[in-house]
Amino acid sequence: MTDFYVHPSSYVDEGAIVGKGTNIWHFCHVMPKTKIGESCNIGQNVFVANDVKIGNNVKIQNNVSIYTGVILEDDVFLGPSMVFTNVINPRSHVNRRGEYMVTRVKRGVTIGANATVVCGTTLGEYSFVGAGAVVTKDVPPHTLVYGNPAQIHAWMCQCGIKLPFNENNPDKQITCTECGIQYQKLGKGIRQLGERK
Repeated sequence: MTDFYVHPSSYVDEGAIVGKGTNIWHFCHVMPKTKIGESCNIGQNVFVANDVKIGNNVKIQNNVSIYTGVILEDDVFLGPSMVFTNVINPRSHVNRRGEYMVTRVKRGVTIGANATVVCGTTLGEYSFVGAGAVVTKDVPPHTLVYGNPAQIHAWMCQCGIKLPFNENNPDKQITCTECGIQYQKLGKGIRQLGERK
């Protein structure tokens, strides 16, 4: 008896490691050299390739393929039908399996439905990628990005609420109205000043 759930229509290949309390729903395929953490929820029609690492408490919505080279840290949310790539210049007639690029999705990141993340990028802690965005370069921590190509439009709290920084007073401290975490704008980034109350 396992301490995780796999729907009968799904395949978890021998050699894959799946953590306690994880649910793998309908029509999924998890390849042999995969490591999935605890308390994850993997929706319908998800493919997880060899050598993928998935942290704890990751939520993967329907129709997502996670290819070799992708690393998902803890508390990541992947929206329905979002897309990762793993080769920058694919050709059907050229074997580039040795050229897979690493894409790192850091702790607490949200990626919206139908977004595309081009390989070789890093999405910083608690960043938020809007639905339909095309990410072509690194995303700084705590930023809200959207568009094609994705651009920074705002700053986000750890809890997912937009922070109302005023560009006329960039060093102003902000307290999130939802969870009470304090932040300070510093140059092109923000600094978290405390933890949730």
